[in-house]
Amino acid sequence: MTNSILLDLSQDIWRYISDNWLIQTHKKGQVGSSTMPQKINPIQFENAEGNLVLANGLIETINRKLPISRLQRDLSDSTVNRNFGVIFGYQLVAYQSIKKGLKSIKPNKPKISDDLNQNFNILSEALQTYLRFNKDPKAYQKISKLSKGVKMDQEAWKNLVDPLDPKLANLTPETYTGLASKLTKIAIKEIRRNLK
Repeated sequence: MTNSILLDLSQDIWRYISDNWLIQTHKKGQVGSSTMPQKINPIQFENAEGNLVLANGLIETINRKLPISRLQRDLSDSTVNRNFGVIFGYQLVAYQSIKKGLKSIKPNKPKISDDLNQNFNILSEALQTYLRFNKDPKAYQKISKLSKGVKMDQEAWKNLVDPLDPKLANLTPETYTGLASKLTKIAIKEIRRNLK
C-alpha cells in the first residue's frame, strides 16, 4: 500500500512539474534532456516510479505464488523467496529517489496563482454553500447550470454574485479555501489522538 501511494505521488509530481506548477532546481553539471538542453527532467520521480512498479510487480507475484503448494511437496517457493531482497532493493532506491526529488522542487507560485485566477468556476462551491445556507433546495442544480462547461472570469463572477451578496464578489479562487483549514485541524487532532 505504501508503495502504491508513493507511486501515485511520483506520477502526480511528474505532472505538476510538466504543468510548471512545480519548479526543479538546477544543479551544476546535471544533465538535462538529450534533445532539449534547457529542460530539467524529473528523473528522480521517473526513477522512483519505475522501481516501485517493479517492487509491486514482484510483491503481487509472491502473493499469488506462496499460498499455493502442490500436495505440500512443492519447493518452487524457495526460488520465489530469494527475491525478497530484490523487492527491498527496488523499494529502497525508489524511496531515496523520492526523498532526493522532493528536495529539488519548489512551488511556482506565480504560475499557480495565475492558473487559479483564470478560473473563477472554482468558486461555484462557495456560491452553492451560500445558497444552501439560505435554504435554497435547488442550489446544486442552479450552480451546475450556470457554471458547468463555462469558463468564468472575475468580471463574470462579480456580475453573478453581486446581487446576492457583495461579500461573495470579493472571493477569489486563490483565497477561498472553504472548510479546508477547519477540517485539517480536526484531522490533525484526530491523528495525534490515535498516535497516543
